[in-house]
Amino acid sequence: MKKTLSMAASLAIAATCALGMALPAHAADTTVTNRSLQSPIDTSGMAPQTKAIVDKIQATLPADWESRVKAARAKYGLNESQWSEIRDSVINPGDHQCQRTELTTYANSLLDGVHPGVLGNLRFYGGFDWAAFDALIVGTESKSNTFGVNGEYTQKLTAEMKNLKRFWDIDSAGIQLVPMHGADVLSSPERLAHVLSVMYGNPIEEAPREWAVGLAELFIELIDSEPVLQGGANPMFTFNAFAYSEKGDPEPLGVSDRIVVGDGILQGMTAVGLGDVAPRAIVGHEFGHHVQFQKDLFESDLTGPEATRRTELMADAFGTYYLTHARGESLNAARLLKSEKSFYQVGDCSFTSRGHHGTPNQRLASSTWAASVANDAANQGHILPSLKFDELFEAKLPDLVKPDAV
Repeated sequence: MKKTLSMAASLAIAATCALGMALPAHAADTTVTNRSLQSPIDTSGMAPQTKAIVDKIQATLPADWESRVKAARAKYGLNESQWSEIRDSVINPGDHQCQRTELTTYANSLLDGVHPGVLGNLRFYGGFDWAAFDALIVGTESKSNTFGVNGEYTQKLTAEMKNLKRFWDIDSAGIQLVPMHGADVLSSPERLAHVLSVMYGNPIEEAPREWAVGLAELFIELIDSEPVLQGGANPMFTFNAFAYSEKGDPEPLGVSDRIVVGDGILQGMTAVGLGDVAPRAIVGHEFGHHVQFQKDLFESDLTGPEATRRTELMADAFGTYYLTHARGESLNAARLLKSEKSFYQVGDCSFTSRGHHGTPNQRLASSTWAASVANDAANQGHILPSLKFDELFEAKLPDLVKPDAV
């Protein structure tokens, strides 16, 4: 399994022959049908021209597209995430205080006005993952990269990445920082065609490129039919940040270690007043996952949602320790509060989901504790070794996750 910690917007991520990799046998059927594939999405009330696009998409996809996507998703290891929980507003309160945050409210407003049939079909076919998949497969670190819709976070995030590599005691030279821009992918038939050929394979052997470009043009037409989607620039298409590593993977795909940061999540944090500190908190959190990858910190006796919650709260702690340490970002008290709030904003209440990352209060507690470790240290110039910091975190974890409902 690929060592991926994703904060992706949805689940349908895939890979296939476009990168020279054969499809698994159970997904190798290349039959295309224009009748057997039926979307479960209700298209009633949809404009006739838009419904015609949906019908053409269904006729163009291979009949076994779902098994192809499932197999390829497993190959790349991009699974359930907190951003998918935010998008889908999965709220299941139990014995913890768990409330909707400003960020979830913002996210839930991003697709207001989009016809449910268009939105449903994009979700059904994995459309909210296309930009993330592009960044994972073909993205690379470059001096020409920009972060943020207008490049406004470029200098801040590239400088932080250099500082993080100096701060933590891991081999980080090969970890890349890669941006994700939605409109770049979702307005380009050629670029989207590459993603789709990776996702669905090439069912038309005699003309694979033409098939992929044709399908891409149909999806772009569908996106362009809804002004709210902004030609792929709607923040929800890139409401995403994740860390990826193939360290120790028995079947590596040759994708470099990386941190991917989407425009959408940066826009979201800016919209709720956290544009100053939150982008740094996100990159610090994702770099924390790379510490976990290299130090084998994902293993524990916990299972299911509790296991995911542990690793996410730990990454929050790694990120905040760096943000507040004298040799890290050395944030002052006012900015520290914002960094804590950054993690609070992305808490979720999906206690039974494998993608559970901790409630807002738990994430706030984890970052608050990590800040105290940095601020209360007798030697402010000493950086704790990552394994020592983990030891302190493991001892604190039961207190961080104890029930807090009154």
